[in-house]
Amino acid sequence: MTEPRVDDGVPEGLTGPERFMWRAFRIGKACDLREGVAERDDPFDRQVVWGAERSVRAEVVALLLLDGPPARSGRVAALKLRGARITGVLNLAGGTIGPYVEMNGCRFDGEVVLPEAKFGTLRLVECAIPRLEAARLHTAGDLHLPRCRVERGIRLTDAQIGTDLLINQIRVWPDRRGRAITADGLVVAQDLQAELIETYGEVSLRGAKVGVSLSLRGSVLRGAQQRRALNAPQLTVERTLYLNAAWVYDASGDATATPPYGVTPSQGARRKPVECHGGVRLDDGRFGDSVDLHYARFLLDGSRREELSLRRIVTPELRFNGERPEEGRVVLNGAKVVTLIDLSTSWPGPGGLALSGFVYENLVPYGHFPLSRRLEWVSAATPEYAPEPYERLATVLRNSGEDADARVVLLAKQRRRRETLPVAGKLWGYVQDLAVAYGYRPGRAMLWMAVLWAAGAYAFSHYDPVALKPGEAPKWSATLYSLDVLLPVIDLGQAGYWRMEGFWQWASTVLILLGWVLATTVAAGASRLLRRG
Repeated sequence: MTEPRVDDGVPEGLTGPERFMWRAFRIGKACDLREGVAERDDPFDRQVVWGAERSVRAEVVALLLLDGPPARSGRVAALKLRGARITGVLNLAGGTIGPYVEMNGCRFDGEVVLPEAKFGTLRLVECAIPRLEAARLHTAGDLHLPRCRVERGIRLTDAQIGTDLLINQIRVWPDRRGRAITADGLVVAQDLQAELIETYGEVSLRGAKVGVSLSLRGSVLRGAQQRRALNAPQLTVERTLYLNAAWVYDASGDATATPPYGVTPSQGARRKPVECHGGVRLDDGRFGDSVDLHYARFLLDGSRREELSLRRIVTPELRFNGERPEEGRVVLNGAKVVTLIDLSTSWPGPGGLALSGFVYENLVPYGHFPLSRRLEWVSAATPEYAPEPYERLATVLRNSGEDADARVVLLAKQRRRRETLPVAGKLWGYVQDLAVAYGYRPGRAMLWMAVLWAAGAYAFSHYDPVALKPGEAPKWSATLYSLDVLLPVIDLGQAGYWRMEGFWQWASTVLILLGWVLATTVAAGASRLLRRG
């Protein structure tokens, strides 16, 4: 290829479409090679052959972007390709590309290679790309890849995006390692929008940082080669992670899209939930506003021990109100949440939930969530007895002014603990439960005391005892005697003056023992109340 001629700046040896592209670049005009027939202009239909009249060589595109001519006077140079076939491998690795770049509806025959390249703004819209290799890519502005189809994965490891990364409605198939999108260490200054995307391999965002929000609304993520659907430990999102549903509607007969934010979905719109076919890992993530799992659907494989893992995440708000995972586990061990918004039917059953060390300060049920179901939620998370989830729930309820519910939770904890004790401990536990509900229902002890007192008074009223020391004994009172033997320590001046024989001696002994049992359980309950205070 020769040097550009002085008259028009177009190198010799270029084809007609390449000359058109070259001249359009200098004035920032679109180079539109489309035929105007939708079926012929579909970049994804490989049965439709795009010939030489629509083809430009990748090396010419690279020459134009890396060492192209200056813009004409009063114009801004920009590459705007529409409906073009780019033959060969577009290799811009390590290059600095100043002009604005937009390719719309293009078909690439070879890979797009952009490692360590620097762009202002790069937009590839609705393009067919075999593979996008862009590790350590830098853009001062946006990187847009909406509605593209990538056959062998996207690599954005350690890339730095100056404003927004937009990949809505993209479809990506996996590379040879089973990853569809590899973006470990990615840094996005503002939003990362990945709504309604479809991936057929793992989406890896390990250690990625997003300056505003990360949205995966309505997307379908599928793991491949036994990898997770989403692998994003140590992900940092300054605002909200949206793993929720999107509103979609028929925009052009066969396409779906999301209505603008803040706009009520039009008539005929439907809610499309996000789906994760495979494990999801968000361990050690930091989310500045919330993690939204509203209408999320997690299809986990229990035989592979797949999990929705939220270990040690930190966020002010967790909205766990999606569909109940039928298999696998939901793990919140060590997570710290200020407000938990949840739905009773969203949590998995026994064996499918882990809450060890899970700290939350407020509970906001989404819909009806009775305390009995909440206790089932704690029980499902503790196949083996652990006091911590019960104590955390009781603390949150007490701080919300629900003291009665908090006592019910702590009583359930004691009953669960009783199941782990030996036989003697279980028997004593049943006694405490029956008597005063482990001290959480002290009114029950007063009721038992009143019943025993009345029964004793009635029984002893049919007996006329003999005084131990005639002349020194007080007047016999069955009512006072019954109360005297029931109350330990306290002396009412009756129990020590009469000789009880036979059946009546056994009756008074039983009352003494029951009195001590009631007093002991009341004292144990009072000590727990004092410790809680």
